Amino acid sequence: LFPSRNISPMVPGNQTQFTEFLLLGFSETPEQQGPLFGLFLGMYLVTVVGNLLLMLTIASDSHLHTPMYFFVSNLSFVDLCVITTTVPKMFVNILTQSKAISYAACVAQMYFFMALICVDNFLLTAMAYDRFVAICQPLHYATIMSPRLCVLLMMLSWIISLVEALIQNLMVMRLSFCGDHEIQHFFCDFPQVLKLSCSDTFNNYMLLYIMAAILGTVPLTGIVFSYSQICSTILKVPSAKGKYKSFSTCGSHLSVISLFYGTGMGVYFSSSITHSSWKSTVASAMYAVVTPMLNPFIYSLRNKDIKDAVRRLIGRVTSFE
Repeated sequence: LFPSRNISPMVPGNQTQFTEFLLLGFSETPEQQGPLFGLFLGMYLVTVVGNLLLMLTIASDSHLHTPMYFFVSNLSFVDLCVITTTVPKMFVNILTQSKAISYAACVAQMYFFMALICVDNFLLTAMAYDRFVAICQPLHYATIMSPRLCVLLMMLSWIISLVEALIQNLMVMRLSFCGDHEIQHFFCDFPQVLKLSCSDTFNNYMLLYIMAAILGTVPLTGIVFSYSQICSTILKVPSAKGKYKSFSTCGSHLSVISLFYGTGMGVYFSSSITHSSWKSTVASAMYAVVTPMLNPFIYSLRNKDIKDAVRRLIGRVTSFE
């Protein structure tokens, strides 16, 4: 269950003889580096433009200054940070024809990636609660989902996520790395880094699984509970039109949840079942790159309020010119 390695005589946590890892990425073939660079550059630019446009649209339109779009805007910001944490370093490595990443940069990349993914998870839970209150308790919506509560939920999401990532990284910094330093990935993925340690990683894996169980199960339980109550309420609506109208407000959020947890499970099963590092890397790319790219399109294409706001924004820009 836990990968074991022979303990090195090197003192745990002593990094004086170890300065960098090598990120092997998707391919070691030079001919494939150009197409990979173009593909990921295109996805990165689409992600940046899409999420910035969504944030700008929400910030500039007073019709969207509601709790739901407050969380959507923050989700876009987090998605932008997630892809910026991983992809630019891959660009640098391809352009410089170097696979090296310093130990400090690797630890920083792990820290921010773990924290941001955790914030994403909590934000999806807060958005599910927002939809639960809006549909199940509409008369009390404005009172319950006050600006104060929204900011509090946002702050708690960040604090818990940053502390959890800090604890995980402090545990990693106690480990020794004195042998193989090639990471079968395009960024410093936490489990991949643990595999390279020549120290006993039992406590690290235990902490990782416990944190994943708590911070994965609790938010998911909240989401499932919220939508079970939402479905129960919608089924009581007498007209089919009323049912469709109520459920349509949840469509975009359900799509994002399915994408987030679906790709997350793909990463887990690809690393657990298959021994192919390439398949595991592709699954992680879907999770870390494709999901942040698709989220703004899901909210734009499936949401009438966003589409109307984008039209108004474009109208204001063209009239200004």
